Amino acid sequence: MNKLLGKGNSKLQRTQKEFGVKIFNFSIPAGNDKLTGKITCPFAGKCFEDFCYAMEGNYKFNNVQIALSNRHKATRESDFVERINSELSKVKNDKQVYVRIHDSGDFYSPAYFEKWLQIAYNNPNVRFYAYTKSHSFIRGRQLPENMDLIYSLGSKNDELINIDTERHSKIFQSIEAMENEGYFDSSYLDLNATKWVTNNHKIGLLLH
Repeated sequence: MNKLLGKGNSKLQRTQKEFGVKIFNFSIPAGNDKLTGKITCPFAGKCFEDFCYAMEGNYKFNNVQIALSNRHKATRESDFVERINSELSKVKNDKQVYVRIHDSGDFYSPAYFEKWLQIAYNNPNVRFYAYTKSHSFIRGRQLPENMDLIYSLGSKNDELINIDTERHSKIFQSIEAMENEGYFDSSYLDLNATKWVTNNHKIGLLLH
């Protein structure tokens, strides 16, 4: 049986080296799963239309799409939580372990989000984080201390995000524009977006 957790893209690898930690990722197809026809980013808005990085580059390769689709299928199985727990139990704990949920894709349903919530509770020594546009069904939920969610602007429900108080991300054309609006740059190092690195709830990303 293939592993579900991966090593991530170059940004995650760079972040891992810079912080001296271990980072794994779990991704599913962005927008929709072409092999199954199922929607994987139900609240994607302008991002999907204009600048979804997970629709470009290596993500377009057929073998990558098949691998992401297989992971998506795994999320719908009854043993998904058990499989992730099993993989994490085999990781050496000589360094802090992080799991970046969804390099591509999103929490596509409340039931799917509940699975990740259970995984986080099952693995209190592992830190889980994700950007998400599915905040409409996540909002108000009590998250475990080892989980951090960053609400992404560019969704169909942007009006629900309180940009003055809630941790969220915004995409900018330049560092200057980002700094002028008081956002903390997470373009180069992925963990900069998390509560474990910054208490600034305004997370900036450069368009790429």
